[in-house]
Amino acid sequence: MIDQVAVHYSGSGGLADAIAKSLRSAGKDLHELKTTDLATVDEFHIRGRKATLELAEQMKLGENARVLDIGSGLGGPARTLAEAYGCHVTGLDLTQAFCDAATVMSDWVNLGERVVFEQGDATDLPFADNQFDAAMTIHVAMNIPAKEKVYEEARRVLKPGGIFAVYDVLQGDGGDVVFPVPWARKPAISHLVTPDEMKSLLVDAGFKILDIHDSTDESRIWFEARAELMAQSGPPPVSFQVFLGDDYPEMVRNQVRNLTDRRIRTISYICES
Repeated sequence: MIDQVAVHYSGSGGLADAIAKSLRSAGKDLHELKTTDLATVDEFHIRGRKATLELAEQMKLGENARVLDIGSGLGGPARTLAEAYGCHVTGLDLTQAFCDAATVMSDWVNLGERVVFEQGDATDLPFADNQFDAAMTIHVAMNIPAKEKVYEEARRVLKPGGIFAVYDVLQGDGGDVVFPVPWARKPAISHLVTPDEMKSLLVDAGFKILDIHDSTDESRIWFEARAELMAQSGPPPVSFQVFLGDDYPEMVRNQVRNLTDRRIRTISYICES
């Protein structure tokens, strides 16, 4: 199962080179890049950088805070937090290709000293107890059946009183998910839970839930805009299609349907350890 998930996200390899090529084609100079230049590809979650900053506002981040990003992907959220708050972020991802590309991309925007990425399993974190001031996981647990282990591990590595921000895609009451979607081409690697199940998982892991925000309608509007853009002019020069492949436009159309039908919901949870 782990191998299937890694293969889904790995693309054809050479992610940093492919992204660099796309950036140059869009007229970008790699020596003059800003984090916002990467946002259309490295904030690999619904509503992108805006959603990341919404979470960050509630994470009580100081300049010297140590933050863990579980399922860090191409490193966009980690870089956003490091840039906006001056904190140090450790990203962990199952896919080695993502970790390699995230490291290169961080150097492009001069944030290599504030972010670090390593390959690892979210259900068995390679970190000591009480090590981080805050942690986040954004659109990760949809691929993980043993979610209780993810949240128990997050609780273990957080310092007492640390903030855990979770933003995920959950199962709605409108029927089965229509595939392919960005996190899975087939149901075999998709493991969604309902909002009630998510609350129970977080509380059972030892967290106190401070805030819950349902952004499903905002997510639908976000995907509708992308679907319309691709219908008119194709995907933007730098997009998730770099690693998801040619069926990315179909994934976007399906997400509009899934959100409209309430087959899925996007909800964030702010928790305290």
